[in-house]
Amino acid sequence: MKSRNVRALAAQILVKLLERQGSLSTCLADHKEIKEYALLQELCFGTCRWFFYLDYVLNYLLEKPLKSKDKDIHCLLLIGLYQLCELSIPDHAVLNESVTAAKDLKKPWAKPLVNAILRNFQRSYQQNHDDLTELMNSAPLHVQYAFPEWLYHQLCEAWPANTKEILDNSNRRPPMTLRVNGLKTNNKDQLAKMQLSDVIAKPSELSKQALYLEQPKPIIDIPGFIEGMVSVQDEASQLVPELLQLESGQRVLDACAAPGGKTCHILESEHSLSELVSVDIAEKRVVQIKENLERLGLDASLCCADILDLPNWWDGNPFDRILLDAPCSATGVIRRHPDIKLLRSADEVRRLVVLQQQMLMSLWPCLKSDGFLLYTTCSLLPQENDLQIHNFLNRMDNAKYEGIVADWGVECRYGRQLLTGADNGPDGFFYSLLRKI
Repeated sequence: MKSRNVRALAAQILVKLLERQGSLSTCLADHKEIKEYALLQELCFGTCRWFFYLDYVLNYLLEKPLKSKDKDIHCLLLIGLYQLCELSIPDHAVLNESVTAAKDLKKPWAKPLVNAILRNFQRSYQQNHDDLTELMNSAPLHVQYAFPEWLYHQLCEAWPANTKEILDNSNRRPPMTLRVNGLKTNNKDQLAKMQLSDVIAKPSELSKQALYLEQPKPIIDIPGFIEGMVSVQDEASQLVPELLQLESGQRVLDACAAPGGKTCHILESEHSLSELVSVDIAEKRVVQIKENLERLGLDASLCCADILDLPNWWDGNPFDRILLDAPCSATGVIRRHPDIKLLRSADEVRRLVVLQQQMLMSLWPCLKSDGFLLYTTCSLLPQENDLQIHNFLNRMDNAKYEGIVADWGVECRYGRQLLTGADNGPDGFFYSLLRKI
């Protein structure tokens, strides 16, 4: 059932997330045509971001839990609490629209409940911050930071000195970062071009091609985007080409390449490669790579295949450089994808660790002797990063870790780790450079 009421629709989307029927981006993609899409996006992203906090408050307010068949009403109440806590929408509008949404969800019996719960919160807690503070101070720490318990404890164990910073930054809204296409323009000219359209940005300190927008904008409103002068890409991903140490005439593989940001940046950084092969398992995502290449005026050999199935895509000719941006928990990009808090689990991380191991082992024969494989993830968890590389090196006698000399991030035994959003900067990201000997 699709609802016309934006709050009812948001509740239905959250139910899908809780039932593991899709990610937030895929669920929202079906509704981009609606008039109030921006509000729908805000309600879904915000409620996901603060889900565990809001859920704790709601369970305290409810006399008894709602039945499992009424998850939509539970989610509607979470969305209402989010609006009262975080948004500037007038309280009366939040209450009225939430009650209307209950009716739109075909559950008129819930109208008095929705009204009572939200009004109770408004009177008892929203207008008395001390009471709300007291309530939350009694909550477990993972709830106070609005994180799932398993992930909170893993981050505490992995980064004891940085846990609070990571959690706080993961709950902030992310910046919008551009990558300037050096084949078509430069930072100075692009900044001037954007300033003429009142799009204000500043250069990055890490990536020479990165520009941070003062305020996020729709891509169609960014001067030069359609013409291929800029792309949207976080600064952390923009460090990849430099770490690969690209040279003219090399044959390069971008495994797990979609949506194509790194593929395009590799070609922008070294346009005299002999070939760049970009592989992804999903046909729709390969189409995304193709569209990005066309917009930027670039060319690569695209292949829709499972990289674990070498005979299906590899011609036997080895690569000078391989980029493996491995599937991971994405715990370093929670600020961009807060639904990760709801969708990931400790069991799934364990499965991802096995998949990453298989990918490393599968791709290693494809690398030339003395060639480099750059292993990256947008994860903060050591089992996907430093420990993964440690185990790989223990298994392979022809692999060597090449130290990454840099003044950014945290130095690990077998790589460097960017922690999420330090100084409102790049995403959380791990890099390890391996040489075949």
